[in-house]
Amino acid sequence: MWGRKKKTEETVTKKLEVMDLSLQEVRKAINEYAEAKPERVPLSVIINPDLTIDYDLLAPFIKGKPEKTFYMSRETYELFEEGDLQLAQDIDMIQQAVDTYVQQEKELPIIENDPYRRVNYYKLERLGLITHRPDREFYITKEEYMVDYERR
Repeated sequence: MWGRKKKTEETVTKKLEVMDLSLQEVRKAINEYAEAKPERVPLSVIINPDLTIDYDLLAPFIKGKPEKTFYMSRETYELFEEGDLQLAQDIDMIQQAVDTYVQQEKELPIIENDPYRRVNYYKLERLGLITHRPDREFYITKEEYMVDYERR
């Protein structure tokens, strides 16, 4: 009551201009953001719960918001175009399941003798680690056991 009057913060949220940005331009802005962010801040802060990207955080690097929707995996930080939301969701689910499986079983959940290291959905289902079988195959890379949807 008798204290100083609190200043009302002027939160000037600059409306981002909608621009025709390519996947490569958005990826470049994300990489620039990753280089500039403080070390203790995870890159995942730019990923909204629905896997869309928070363009307000990228504004210093792209000066706008793309007209198309892009999605980013929380697990692999891979960027996806508008039509690939299900792929982004599936890759996150499978990566989390693979990580948990490796912690529990101390082995990779891959199909035996598969030269491409294809993920064995049965092994993940048996432990209740996935909610559904994705419509595509996923593979585990030799580096860092990351899940990938392309056979290498």
